[in-house]
Amino acid sequence: MKASVVSRIAHDTCEEAPVLMPEGARWWEHLDHEFPHRPEPFQLAFKDRLQVRATAASDVLLRTLGACLVGVTAVPMGYRPRRLREALADRDFYGPMAESGDATRFFCEPPKDVWVRTRKARMPRFRPRDGVCNDLWFESPYVPANPRERERFLSHRANRVAHARHWRHSDGPRPTIVAVHGFSADLYLLNEWFFALPWLYRMGFDVALFTLPFHGPRQTRYSVFSGHGFFAGGVNRINEAFGQGVHDFRILMDHFQNVLGVEKVGVMGVSLGGYTSALLAAVEPRLAFAIPNVPVVSIPDLVQEWEPMGTIIRLALKRHGLSLEDARHMLAVSCPLSYAPLLPRERLFVIGGVGDRLAPPKHSRLLWDHWGRCRIHWFPGSHLVHLDRGNYLRQVARFLRGIGFYDGLAPPAALPGR
Repeated sequence: MKASVVSRIAHDTCEEAPVLMPEGARWWEHLDHEFPHRPEPFQLAFKDRLQVRATAASDVLLRTLGACLVGVTAVPMGYRPRRLREALADRDFYGPMAESGDATRFFCEPPKDVWVRTRKARMPRFRPRDGVCNDLWFESPYVPANPRERERFLSHRANRVAHARHWRHSDGPRPTIVAVHGFSADLYLLNEWFFALPWLYRMGFDVALFTLPFHGPRQTRYSVFSGHGFFAGGVNRINEAFGQGVHDFRILMDHFQNVLGVEKVGVMGVSLGGYTSALLAAVEPRLAFAIPNVPVVSIPDLVQEWEPMGTIIRLALKRHGLSLEDARHMLAVSCPLSYAPLLPRERLFVIGGVGDRLAPPKHSRLLWDHWGRCRIHWFPGSHLVHLDRGNYLRQVARFLRGIGFYDGLAPPAALPGR
């Protein structure tokens, strides 16, 4: 299995690295309590070490600013004593679903008759000559699984309309790649570049960008920033927001396959979108592949490192007599580590940044372990600065070729720059 690491950077002990959790174990119980503070060792050349240190510094600065903003604007709203007591009471609701290991108990299949509307996109940066760029939207029929959350969740009217942008060839349908953005990073123009969508389009694919709940046009009325409502509603809101994200993505997939006639659909996601793509791999067997890029996989562990928010959360947990294990359990129902992937190992690919300090590389490593040490690529950059981006895009092209995703299409176009 040594070939699963497809980069010049590898773990210090590469494939012999110890597995972080026993197979089949309940991750919230068996994951080391020191996981938030443990480093992920790598074999780095001198040049790589310099690049990692330089790019990691920018992540630390942004992480601190982000933690201050989220801590001030979201924690008082969603994590005050009353909301925490509700989340504690609802462990009896969500807990058995996660413990069952059956993702269908929480992620229910959406209805098949949802009308997806289409209009020509306004001022897209990428305008293909041999195709069209459309904006798609539909009324999300998602109803929270938890009855306690339904009224509050559905009161956010803007979030009840799902959005996506779609580039398709005139002679389609073509195999389609759907990209899912990161937290508070939903701008189409940004994600066109980040996911190299023009390059993927020129390879012969149709491509799309999917907007997560509570982001962009789906923001709550008084959002301080895009994505604020995803976390500001507390623990239960996070569970249901992921539930809605998976639910609405599957409706979009139904539209592509049943209305437009697309045969193959795959998903790529970055950061929070990487988390969502990992969930989709455990829920949607029709996916041709899943590629999480710098993914988060355990939010309770992540926030331990986001100071000063980590201190605020730890104090809140201590006040209620809760441990990190309890926090993990409350969010386990919407965590990809709770469920086995439905896709075979050969159709899974993790991309991680060695200098990432927003979604540290140990999260990518943990997902890699959970997915049977599938294909993984490490780049010597951070969450925001993806150095050697061309190298991992080449690996993506080889991966897609290897699984037969673009059989019969034109050879890859020139790779975009860094």
